[in-house]
Amino acid sequence: MPRHNMMIFSSGIYMPNRRTFLKNAAAAAGFPMIVKSSVLGLQGAVPPSDRVNIATIGVGWMGGGHVDEFLRLQAAHYVVVCDIDKNHLAEAKAKIDKKYGNKDCLTFHKFEEVIVRKDIDAVSMACPDHWHGLVSVAALKAGKDVYGEKPLAHNFHEGLMIVKAVAKGNRIWQTGSWQRSRPNFRRAVELVRNGRIGKIKRVEVGLPGGHTDFAKTKDKTAFTPAPPELDYDRWLGPAPVVPYCEARVHKNWRWNLAFGGGQLMDWVGHHVDIAHWGMDWDSTGPHEIEGVGEYPPKDALWNTATKYRISAKYPGGVEFIIAGGHRDIRGGTKWIGEEGWVWVDRSGLEASSESILKSEIKASEVQIPKSPGHYQEFIESVRSRKETLTPARVAIRSATPGWLGQIAMLTQRKLQWDPVKQRIVNDKDAAKLLSRNMRAPWKL
Repeated sequence: MPRHNMMIFSSGIYMPNRRTFLKNAAAAAGFPMIVKSSVLGLQGAVPPSDRVNIATIGVGWMGGGHVDEFLRLQAAHYVVVCDIDKNHLAEAKAKIDKKYGNKDCLTFHKFEEVIVRKDIDAVSMACPDHWHGLVSVAALKAGKDVYGEKPLAHNFHEGLMIVKAVAKGNRIWQTGSWQRSRPNFRRAVELVRNGRIGKIKRVEVGLPGGHTDFAKTKDKTAFTPAPPELDYDRWLGPAPVVPYCEARVHKNWRWNLAFGGGQLMDWVGHHVDIAHWGMDWDSTGPHEIEGVGEYPPKDALWNTATKYRISAKYPGGVEFIIAGGHRDIRGGTKWIGEEGWVWVDRSGLEASSESILKSEIKASEVQIPKSPGHYQEFIESVRSRKETLTPARVAIRSATPGWLGQIAMLTQRKLQWDPVKQRIVNDKDAAKLLSRNMRAPWKL
């Protein structure tokens, strides 16, 4: 978009001038805009006027997966991809061009120039965690619906800003907590919700421990100039300035607290999310939480917990355990009731008896709607304006035990949490860790 149609805020976020912004917002406030087939140059079972125009911001590892998934959907159409790594950008564009048989997909370096475009209905966002709040809130304020990766944000405050922006703009949000769209997880939740194991006494969530070298770069720890294809200063964005080294950026950024939250926050949006779903806790949270974690030395390149155990108390006196690296807590989600237990993860579904697994869910009981697929559901929700399975208001509840557990481990203190007002009670120092200071000029 021409620079004269934009103004620059102190945060470094480009936004349209008032007239352009109001025009864009009005167009995005209702259903996705109608685009003539002559403009899209497409043919298929879904009329061009019904397609949702998509842009993906961050097309590396997870974002590349977004591109693959949305390209499979006839009701979605790529207009733009955006990344600060030229190699990622070229790879994503080549994939889209091959699928569509043209070179129409545009590429951008800065997300600010993407979100103001009138030809985009929805944005998928797969940046590192420390960028989630800035990118998401800006896109939502610009009138875009958003598919955002889990966890919702780097910290509670930025997650809350996303929730408020979704509500204020009446936007559609889908979190990448895709397990809710899988039948085994839905079945487990129905069994628990319908009392097949009686009153729940305890919930156990097993997550990975350690650090996984996803990028195969753990030995590449030398501080060197950033490669020319990567805008490293912008990659850091609101995070503190640290020297570039290959082992701290793509994929492995999640092992540094400045950028992510380790295995705990990488997985909290999956198995803790399912645990909450089964307990019907999408609008509440713990009232007490404590944790113990093992962290690398302070000068280590990766500094997130490698072993952790978080204990929380929930409504009704339910004990809730989140653990990584502890053999007594099985990976996945396990609900333990007075009459048995149910366990589920990506490998399957088990229960304390065969009769529980074979139990029929009657029409008069709690029925969990079937998802057409996580990405498909997002597109359908953009068109229908019906809330998704994993909206922002739910995602913040799923991530909160992780954020609080991290704070409890770092401060070595038991925390009291008000799940209604969503705040730490009687501990001002711990409450400060619910947010962070952003590097200038970035702010939210």
